[in-house]
Amino acid sequence: MKKDKILVIGACGQIGVELTLALRKMYGDANVLASDLREEHDLLKGTGPYVTLDVMNKEQLHVLVIRHNITQIYLLAAILSATGEKNPLLAWHINMQSLLNVLDIAKEESIDKIYWPSSIAVFGPNSPKETTPQHTIIEPTTIYGISKYAGERWCEYYNHRYGLDVRSLRYPGLISYKSAPGGGTTDYAIEIFHEALEEQKYTCFLKESTYLPMMYMPDAIRATIELMEADKSRISVRSSYNLGGMSFSPKEIAAEIKKHIPEFTISYKPDYRQQIADSWPQSIDDQLARDDWGWKPEYYLEKMTVDMLKNLPETLQK
Repeated sequence: MKKDKILVIGACGQIGVELTLALRKMYGDANVLASDLREEHDLLKGTGPYVTLDVMNKEQLHVLVIRHNITQIYLLAAILSATGEKNPLLAWHINMQSLLNVLDIAKEESIDKIYWPSSIAVFGPNSPKETTPQHTIIEPTTIYGISKYAGERWCEYYNHRYGLDVRSLRYPGLISYKSAPGGGTTDYAIEIFHEALEEQKYTCFLKESTYLPMMYMPDAIRATIELMEADKSRISVRSSYNLGGMSFSPKEIAAEIKKHIPEFTISYKPDYRQQIADSWPQSIDDQLARDDWGWKPEYYLEKMTVDMLKNLPETLQK
């Protein structure tokens, strides 16, 4: 029986660290090769093999895939929404070319499975705001959203044209106590916990009533693995699945934190990220993911807040 050898590209990012650790638990430490441009993340040190990799260097990537007999690739490297707006051409180049390099090598080497994350950023101001459906008007207005939507089309194309087993999820905003924010518009929902614990106050860059779809990282990691472990016959969406968790506003998360830290205060100073947030959905319809491979979130606002405030102090001390 063939043993899977997994390559995680962008393993030191917000999703990458926790996904790599989860995959190593499942497949064995030696069978999950972590890679990133950056120095190895502290949480990954000593847990398995690590290489420095520039995914934009196609030849280097190709050699790595052959040398390590890679059978699955998780491509997580990307420039996120808020960072992308500062340098749109660079964001487009990195987000697109990295995916095309991986898809092309996967086709050539007959890789079993590819995972590539999309985002709620693919939706734009003309998409329905509440319970945004899987198939709807998609007219993104950020370079991040544009690159993700183009990437979805490429994933679907490689599946239909070459039979490549590419799978994808449209992540909502992701919240974690283990890794720092990565330059996204939903980062406030991580920053607010850090500031609440350290300063007992926070200035939010979004308006108090801005509802956005969010997800606690354990749910996001579980959803990713459940999608990748599902039988191929159950995957009906080859662009990217809608994925829902919870929806809340800065005002609501602040009120929840205040239950645990009564002296906590919040103020609001919306910046350029408000316009990005206003173009995104407020809640997501993920019925297809539920029907196809049994997706169901476990965390809601109250449960997540308790877990964040319990675990984050330990992370901050390190």
